[in-house]
Amino acid sequence: MENRKPWWILVGGRQRLGRVLAERFAPECNLVLTSSRPWEGEEAWLEGVARTTEVRTLCWNAGDPGLDARLASDLETLAAEGVVFASALLGAGTFPLAPLGDWTPESLEATWRMNLSFPFLVAQALSPRMAEGGCLQFLLDTSVHRPWLKRLPYSAAKSGLAVLVPGLAQLLAPRVRVVGHALGVIMADEGTDPAFLAGRSLLKRTGEPEDLIRAVRYAAESSYLTGEVMTLDGGRRWA
Repeated sequence: MENRKPWWILVGGRQRLGRVLAERFAPECNLVLTSSRPWEGEEAWLEGVARTTEVRTLCWNAGDPGLDARLASDLETLAAEGVVFASALLGAGTFPLAPLGDWTPESLEATWRMNLSFPFLVAQALSPRMAEGGCLQFLLDTSVHRPWLKRLPYSAAKSGLAVLVPGLAQLLAPRVRVVGHALGVIMADEGTDPAFLAGRSLLKRTGEPEDLIRAVRYAAESSYLTGEVMTLDGGRRWA
């Protein structure tokens, strides 16, 4: 039987939260997953889903000096196979601790390359490969509302993406829609205190991947939605 599932691309879709998103969306979408490295056990998972879902994996590294050429080549190859993206979710990023006094040209460049320049370049490359009415989605951070004082370079990068969302929405309209998701804690890092993090939101809990999945589906399916940054932080910015 011909596979008529829509194609989605998850950028940063092979680690942690990206892996969970890939596993959840695989039953309903064909997937292109990009990351700098695979997850443990990925090969077995790919074999398991191959019966019902087409999955391509790509190695996109923000530090690659030939990134532009790699993006163009990989997307051209996919286009030759007939792949057109109904939705793209750009979730790659880092979360470095960088208090005032520790900033250096090198550390700032590294933070902004991964969290700002990389999404800009990927969005530019993906835009022509999106289907009519498709949705280009960015994972941001609730720090666009209340900057993390010990992570200001990161917060500044995410704020830059928040500006990209309405700007790109205008540039790509009416063919492609653009939506951002300003996230609170969805998957806490190891070594953090879940109770402390939960206490810093109005809902007194941290988020779960399913919270984000519902929001991503909503954006993908809402044909009248574009240019918006939706906040999913349990009321963290008001607490």
